[in-house]
Amino acid sequence: MKMNVKLLDCIDAIGPQIAANGEQADATDQFSCENYGLLAEHGIFSAMVPEQHGGPGLSYAEMATLLTRLAAYHPSTALSLSMHQHIVATNVYKAKQGTGGGPLLQKIADQELKLVSTGAGDWLASNGEMRRVEGGYRYSAVKHFASGSPAADMLVTSGPYEDPDEGWQVLHFPVSLADEGVTVMDNWAPMGMRGSGSNSVRIEDVFVADAAVQVRRPRGDFHGVYCVVLPVALPLIMSVYLGIAETAAQRARERCAASSDPVTPYLIGEMETALTTARVLVADMVRISDGFDFRADVDTVNEVVKRKTVAAEACKTVAGKAVEACGGSGFMRAFGIECLLRDVMASHFHPLQEKRQHLFTGSVAMGKEPPGQAF
Repeated sequence: MKMNVKLLDCIDAIGPQIAANGEQADATDQFSCENYGLLAEHGIFSAMVPEQHGGPGLSYAEMATLLTRLAAYHPSTALSLSMHQHIVATNVYKAKQGTGGGPLLQKIADQELKLVSTGAGDWLASNGEMRRVEGGYRYSAVKHFASGSPAADMLVTSGPYEDPDEGWQVLHFPVSLADEGVTVMDNWAPMGMRGSGSNSVRIEDVFVADAAVQVRRPRGDFHGVYCVVLPVALPLIMSVYLGIAETAAQRARERCAASSDPVTPYLIGEMETALTTARVLVADMVRISDGFDFRADVDTVNEVVKRKTVAAEACKTVAGKAVEACGGSGFMRAFGIECLLRDVMASHFHPLQEKRQHLFTGSVAMGKEPPGQAF
């Protein structure tokens, strides 16, 4: 699919400022609110909202390309944006299937809302305490890895509730980050993705109305909601890591062009081969999403998570070989490659992590139910 040229021009126009802001953010382990402001100014948060819901209707494949391009300027900003965009994508899918999503999409289009997902940290069991009150629930929890939270508007989260009749359930709902019971903590100090603003969020006795609950599912069991979320989330997330790999490879090529070391071409060859693997796998993940026309079932999830594992390993190999090919200087921060190696290592931690993916895939191959999560 041909990319929206105007949109690419927009990313390239603001890219140098994104990169400069990102460099400062990474150096201080802080989130670049300025970068989110730039993206909002150009309507990037609502870009994938369909026209019938008030947005420009950017395609899924185009958003994947945008994230890859943005990652070349600042990986952390691109990763945080991908977390917002996969919530948008989930709701676009729901709207296309006639199962909801429209009201939230309209709000995103009208207000350029910035969303934060806690799904990866919550996974199947979720965390926190919910107690029943008139008209809803009172909820308290600490949610980790809330990427983009310092500059976002809404937390899309979940919490466990022990129903007196049905037993343990997990309820999914939004929480406003402006609520007086919500605090974005200043505790993000990672090895890589230092500027992603993946701070923890403390929620204290916040009211969740019955009408706000979007999904209710048995706690700890694999549920059909993930047959929608994972196929739209993982291709967008891995598009960011592909952008990191592309950037690392380009910088290594430029810096090694004049090298006379006989080993360098071998290392560059390994790097290029791994980059081809990453490109092919991420492109195929986007293909599987099929413009929101995929089958939301376990088989689709299985194909996506298998590719995610292989693509993540390939992206890590690209960045590692880029550093190695440049020799000792590639290990120095000023060289501009070691930071990409640190950032790309975060690809492991998105669901499903490699060994959990192996367990999932093996279970499906053996005709068993997808594995759950103890709590």
